[in-house]
Amino acid sequence: MRKLIILGIVLALLGAGVVVTLVGNDYRLRTRELTIPVPGGTLAAVLATPEGEPARGLVVMVHGDGPVEATHDGLYLPWFEAAGDAGFATLSWSKPGIGGSTGNWLAQSMADRASEVSQVLEWARGQSEIPAGPVVLWGASQAGWVLPKVRADAVVAVSPAINWLRQGRFNLLAELDHEKASADERARAIAVSDQTRALLQQNADYDTYRAKTTDPEPMAADRWAFVRRNYTADATADLQALKIPVHLMLGEHDRNVDIAETASTYQRLLGDRLTVRRFAAAHSMARPDVADSELLGLATAVLWPRAVFAPGVLDDYRATLRAL
Repeated sequence: MRKLIILGIVLALLGAGVVVTLVGNDYRLRTRELTIPVPGGTLAAVLATPEGEPARGLVVMVHGDGPVEATHDGLYLPWFEAAGDAGFATLSWSKPGIGGSTGNWLAQSMADRASEVSQVLEWARGQSEIPAGPVVLWGASQAGWVLPKVRADAVVAVSPAINWLRQGRFNLLAELDHEKASADERARAIAVSDQTRALLQQNADYDTYRAKTTDPEPMAADRWAFVRRNYTADATADLQALKIPVHLMLGEHDRNVDIAETASTYQRLLGDRLTVRRFAAAHSMARPDVADSELLGLATAVLWPRAVFAPGVLDDYRATLRAL
């Protein structure tokens, strides 16, 4: 009898978990896969449209760093849903070489990435299934060096940096502080960073980098080429030329980007074209406890992805789009 009771409890818990997962991953939107032709290949894309009324505009997702596929393994779906609630469709594609897209994202410069977005927008204008209306660029982190280069009607910038090298140093020091590194550990890490900077400034090839670096985790060849191609990136000039509304979303617990520098630079260059919101969030707009726990982060992302995000993040995004 006791075994039957235990079995019943286990089955009930499993059933509850399945229900929670199904409900937590049920979104108010429709999605369809698209293939976008671009010079030299194709991009595997997803178009998310709102349920009910036709979309009145389009959000185009511009990814941050890393091998990101079109839905960011499902983490973009709450963003898609919030946009749909505001009457916007969302177009997102896997980076070159990821998720069915051809090419290699590590072979791109920030200018290449901006050109790719512009090519997709040009293609989208001729597609009957892509909604007309205002085009909003949503971009996170590294996308901060891409967004200001692309013509659109508005921008939502999530945790963007200003200068590549300063961002890297800020991230290094913030992580050392977070890990409570000793003085010796800090000195070694900073020395490796300084050495890498010097090799970049010398335009060292990969063999030279590998021969000289003391980094215990050296970059792979294609990553070194990517960094060497982009390490001088600075958003200042492009932001100064930007004449469209920009909504800046920043996390108070961001260890990747110096949000004080980002906020002050955007405010100085954009003036009244800028709105800013800060959240009790990590760099990804996730709740800090979720961002700092691999187990909690995975469980939340699987069971209830909307709960990954800090309070107010998705509501603010939805309201920003509704106001356009």
